[in-house]
Amino acid sequence: MNGFFEISKLSLIFLCFLVFVAGFVDASAGGGGLISLPAYFFTGMPAHLALGCNKFSGFCGGVFSVMKFWRGGAVRLRAALVAAAGSFIGSVGGSMTALVLPEHVIKTMVLTILPCAAAIILLKREMGDEDRSRSLGRGKADALSLAIGLLIGFYDGVFGPGTGTFAIMAFSALMGFDLRTASGNAKILNLASNAASAITFAAAGNILYGIALPAALCGIAGNFAGAHMALTKGSKFIRPMMLCVLALLMLKILWDLLS
Repeated sequence: MNGFFEISKLSLIFLCFLVFVAGFVDASAGGGGLISLPAYFFTGMPAHLALGCNKFSGFCGGVFSVMKFWRGGAVRLRAALVAAAGSFIGSVGGSMTALVLPEHVIKTMVLTILPCAAAIILLKREMGDEDRSRSLGRGKADALSLAIGLLIGFYDGVFGPGTGTFAIMAFSALMGFDLRTASGNAKILNLASNAASAITFAAAGNILYGIALPAALCGIAGNFAGAHMALTKGSKFIRPMMLCVLALLMLKILWDLLS
């Protein structure tokens, strides 16, 4: 811990457990930040430090999640890399924006934007049953991948929670990927945006490694477990997990409103 912020050992253990759960959820259905970011806020950490630590632990877990999906053959590499490039650029801009925003503005924007994910999940319940991506031409696929990467990368840089879910929905609804492949592509996109954000926050001195490192190890374990379930169970597991993310979104919104 550093000299200006400390947490108890019990709080750190609780944080690490929640980051493990967040990694499991994120690897299978996205939205792990809905668990991990509030967990960092729960410690009393200022918003910019919480965002920085969350990006660092999210990046570390994402590396191993990508490896798992890659080995399982659930990645469409060209689309994922184009989206990742756009995501990296968008996330840098988003992170720079987040660094100059007051803490209350960040929390208010999270509260007002995340319900979009809920609406999309409710309206697209049949999304991702089959892979229809082959019907897209290369030019259109590249353009859609880049647009998805730029917009979601910027969102991730500024807000974070729900990024993986947004990415899975975008790859499936806009490009026709089945949920298993959409999840694999989303992991590469999210990895790029987390890398850009983590670098930006680290350069600004907004990562507390004494907290972020043990949390990251737990996140890695959670990502491995979640990716394994997504690869073996496919859409039968991913869709219910996305509905769980939806429920978590709604609970968070209600909690923030009542608070």
